[in-house]
Amino acid sequence: MTRVVFGLFLRACVVLTGAAMATFALLWHAPGDPALAVALARYRTVVPDAVLDHVRAEAGFDAGYWPAFWDWLGPLLRGDFGQSAVTGRDVWPELVTAMSYTAPVALLALGIGMALSVPLALLATKRPGSWLDRFAVAIASLGVAIPAFWLGLLLILLFAVQLGWLPAMGARTTAHMILPAVTLGLGVAASLTRIIRSGILEARGKPFLPAFLRRGVSARGVQRHHIAPHAGVPVVTVFGLELAFLLEGLVTVEVIFSRPGLGGFLVSAISARDFPKVQAVVLVTALIFVTVNLLIDIIYRALDPRIGEQNA
Repeated sequence: MTRVVFGLFLRACVVLTGAAMATFALLWHAPGDPALAVALARYRTVVPDAVLDHVRAEAGFDAGYWPAFWDWLGPLLRGDFGQSAVTGRDVWPELVTAMSYTAPVALLALGIGMALSVPLALLATKRPGSWLDRFAVAIASLGVAIPAFWLGLLLILLFAVQLGWLPAMGARTTAHMILPAVTLGLGVAASLTRIIRSGILEARGKPFLPAFLRRGVSARGVQRHHIAPHAGVPVVTVFGLELAFLLEGLVTVEVIFSRPGLGGFLVSAISARDFPKVQAVVLVTALIFVTVNLLIDIIYRALDPRIGEQNA
């Protein structure tokens, strides 16, 4: 297991390094003058060439690609994300503030997705092929097909505009989290319902389960000790994909609901070509994604040791 964990850790380091290099290259070679974007975001007016030259030298845009990359990477290895090219303030405190708005919504959305998907999948698998099973599959398929931005607008029209139950924009109170979290949570629930249902049905079809029942093992014991671990492997695996869905959806949802967080932080940084801010968001989200997937790899190897044997 130690060797497997070490190998997964090396893969995670490679992914983070590749993400950092790819993001920096895409930003550097994007069309347009990055110094002009930074100057417009900083001064919000037409700037003369002398100011552009000053911004270009201050941000390191005139140093060339590789010198600028190493100038950014060196402090990063010491835990310094640098200063914003627009405001001049440290990036890390601003990023932590943005994450403090995003993390609760993401966790609440994940909780909503689990709270809806598990009971719905269990009800559907009680009688496969019944109307309840078909209804659960239809709802899950519909939830996957609806884009997050469109669902968010529908929820705003219904609960904020028509009924007036919930606020549509901002982040002042806990109530402001409900609509964004529900928008993301319904998508998570739809995807997880299909995965959990398929995992349970596949696990129930294993040929060794009747032998346990004939030996006197209770149905509850078979369910808990044999069906649940087999059904849990694809469910645990898909959690990594759900995290990617959440990170992707949060950017759109936070913009729709005018909520501060990583979405607005990233959009404003990209529009201003603020390299340190964009790189900080990419690295932090990549680190979260890689860490979660590393834990998932370890968990499903514990659920099914044969996976570790196959990759040994």
